[in-house]
Amino acid sequence: MATITNLIPTIYESLDIVSREMVGFIPAVSRDVSAERAALNQSILVPIVTAQTAADNTPAVASPDTGDQTVNNVSMTISKSKHIPIRWNGEQQKGLVGAGTFDGILKNQFAQAFRTLVNLVETDLFNAAYQNASRAYGTATTTPFGTAGDLSDVAQVRKILDDNGAPQTDLQLVLGSAAVANLRGKQTILLKVNESASQALLRQGSITDVPLEGFALHNSNSISAVTKGTGASYVTSGSTAVGTNSIALVTGTGTVLAGDVVTFAADSVNKYVVNTGVAAPGTIVIGAPGALTTIATANALTVGNNYTPNMAFSRSAMQLITRVPAMPIGPDGMTMDLADDMVEVTDPVSGITFQIVLYRQFRQMVFHVALAWGTAAIKPNHIATLIG
Repeated sequence: MATITNLIPTIYESLDIVSREMVGFIPAVSRDVSAERAALNQSILVPIVTAQTAADNTPAVASPDTGDQTVNNVSMTISKSKHIPIRWNGEQQKGLVGAGTFDGILKNQFAQAFRTLVNLVETDLFNAAYQNASRAYGTATTTPFGTAGDLSDVAQVRKILDDNGAPQTDLQLVLGSAAVANLRGKQTILLKVNESASQALLRQGSITDVPLEGFALHNSNSISAVTKGTGASYVTSGSTAVGTNSIALVTGTGTVLAGDVVTFAADSVNKYVVNTGVAAPGTIVIGAPGALTTIATANALTVGNNYTPNMAFSRSAMQLITRVPAMPIGPDGMTMDLADDMVEVTDPVSGITFQIVLYRQFRQMVFHVALAWGTAAIKPNHIATLIG
């Protein structure tokens, strides 16, 4: 009787095909990826150590009774649990097996199943990143790196992260295809092997082997244009102090959406990213570290145009948790499921473990390629948007 074990070579060939062309955000973020089963909507706490206060070195008989700290946390949830079904009956298989094409078709079906799940994870990470950034740099509808020999776009988002106190190592820059095309086509300095110390971009077109100003580069198919909110004529209610994230708005109408890039009349230089929006007069939340200048009362807010967010961040600012979906367990501790066979395979590139389950039905069989996951942006001050 056939088992999934016989299909493992085909499954890994499928992973090899799709993981390298689709993965962008997944290798750039902090990941807790394991085969441990988790329930849908299960919460997992990610510890966050807050800033500390320095104390004076004052000689004394005994050491100071200090040092206790409160370790905060961010709650993450396994919010998605999905599977891709692949079903065959005997009549469908018969002709294809005889023609020698069944194995190739099955491999491609698995490839598309992995691709679909990876795309869903990528999209969730993209949404979490651009909706929870601190500030932004660039011009809407103008693709970054469009001026030959000019790398100021990456320098400016690095400046935002530096000013916000982000770690100086393990920085990530995830770009859309248009920005990557400009890197390949217009930034000729990156193509000069003697100056860039790598021929990867010139020979293979690979950006992952070309670190740029401290960033590891990635290309994600999930990066796409986002539509701004309809908010207009909003002004601030009360004075907003430096470092404040919550800003009350009055008199205006329409929506201010998470991910909208906004400016204030009192601070037209900094482009703030809205993390929590409003659909009517109310309080928006901008990304940490909040306002960089005092914003007086009755100060006009301007919502920026539609744009494409390319994302720069410290790896630790973005979190991905993946699990294989939970299976029911009986009183004896054994799995109580109708599955005839099950295997868990780990993608060697992304590190994600997928669950593959076989169900034998009446004169047919179906494979389920399954994954459960959750995403979160836990440090907005270590996330910046490069507008395109």
